[in-house]
Amino acid sequence: MRKPSPIADVVMHPVRLRIIQHLGTRQVTTADLRAALPDIPQATLYRHVAALVDADILTIVEERRVRGAVERTFALGNRMAHVDHDELRDMGARELQQAFLTFLAHLGETFDRASAAGDPGFRDFLGFGEVQLHVTTDDLAVIQAGLGELLAPYLADDGGDRRTVTLATALIPGDRAARG
Repeated sequence: MRKPSPIADVVMHPVRLRIIQHLGTRQVTTADLRAALPDIPQATLYRHVAALVDADILTIVEERRVRGAVERTFALGNRMAHVDHDELRDMGARELQQAFLTFLAHLGETFDRASAAGDPGFRDFLGFGEVQLHVTTDDLAVIQAGLGELLAPYLADDGGDRRTVTLATALIPGDRAARG
């Protein structure tokens, strides 16, 4: 029996994925989260935030008193908010399939919310596609490092006129027998 992947157990939940996505590289308060995720009941939201804090996915960067209550400000914690290769290798086939389907469902929900918002500029920022690459694991490491460097200037919200977009990636190995 394979050992379960704790970070996958925590992160691969639709509500928790939405919380992580909303945070991105920002710091947000509990009030910000409630405003950004109004369809999630407050008690449910707080329960999922607590699970993310317990798993060190989120960290509390500030606490302050607001009308007698403590308001917390959160940021992504020291653990990366994704499932790494070691954890992917440790997952059983069923667990891996569930994690991937959760990822796809979350991506679909993100698209549904964005397309339903009625924003006339929605399609100006929309794109999706697929391309097949012929790589080794070393090539993938180079590509991922290059993407990290390329995307770094766009990860922080500078408060200007830039718009937030979701860039999702999925690497799915092709069938070796089908090479040609």
